[in-house]
Amino acid sequence: MSSTSSPTEAAPADPQRQRLHERLAEELYQALVGRYTVEPLRTRGLGLDIDDAYAISLGILARRLRAGERVIGKKIGVTSRAVQEMLGVHQPDFGFLTDRMQVPEGATVRIAASLIQPRCEAEIALILRASLRGPGVTPAEVLEATEAIAPCFEIVDSRIANWDIGIVDTVADNASCGVFVLGPARVDPRPLDLASLRVRVWKNDQPLSEGLGSAVQGSPLASVAWLANTLGRYGVPLEAGEIILSGSLVPLEPARPGDRFRLLLEGVGEASVAFA
Repeated sequence: MSSTSSPTEAAPADPQRQRLHERLAEELYQALVGRYTVEPLRTRGLGLDIDDAYAISLGILARRLRAGERVIGKKIGVTSRAVQEMLGVHQPDFGFLTDRMQVPEGATVRIAASLIQPRCEAEIALILRASLRGPGVTPAEVLEATEAIAPCFEIVDSRIANWDIGIVDTVADNASCGVFVLGPARVDPRPLDLASLRVRVWKNDQPLSEGLGSAVQGSPLASVAWLANTLGRYGVPLEAGEIILSGSLVPLEPARPGDRFRLLLEGVGEASVAFA
């Protein structure tokens, strides 16, 4: 089954539920395109669960694909304790990456053109050389399937007003994806202890934060194994050649016009992004 196929377990038999998913997907897609926010889904008395949320996210993805975008990877988010406490969401989310979400290293992102309420986070990205299909994927299998790792800034963004999100809101909203930047380095992860890799982040040339690979479920390998197994419930693999974002190692930081961010993933390389 391709990465854009409908979920196997989550597909609702109830046509009324399907219409609800489509209506909410259209609402969130229009918010994405129009760069405005909507009220949280979880507060509307609709009885939505994570399977509903994933079906809504697939509806958004289908609209993006019809608009000419292409899936190039997947992401896991809300993995670290710092981010969970900041957002009040206490389990990971998951979503899709498309080619239009990737911006060049060192680029200046015009917030008014593409984002609403962006926040910047530092991550370790994995680039796969082999596919992973859950359930039952282990961290060792993730390592074996990984071609290289790269330093990464993900700029998360929410179509939910004031970042007032629960797990249903963020999964439905494609894991609060905005855009992402990969640094130029591509490093074989096998000689490295990914859990002990340290990232340092600067904002406007001032030290901002630092964290370790262990912040994401103990290791980025465990984080990506969780993602493979969670998406495996829906018949969706992590595909060879895809970019997988493993979760933030540091607290999220709001990005505003004029801000510049730089990170150093020790032993791997740097990444940078600016905002206008």
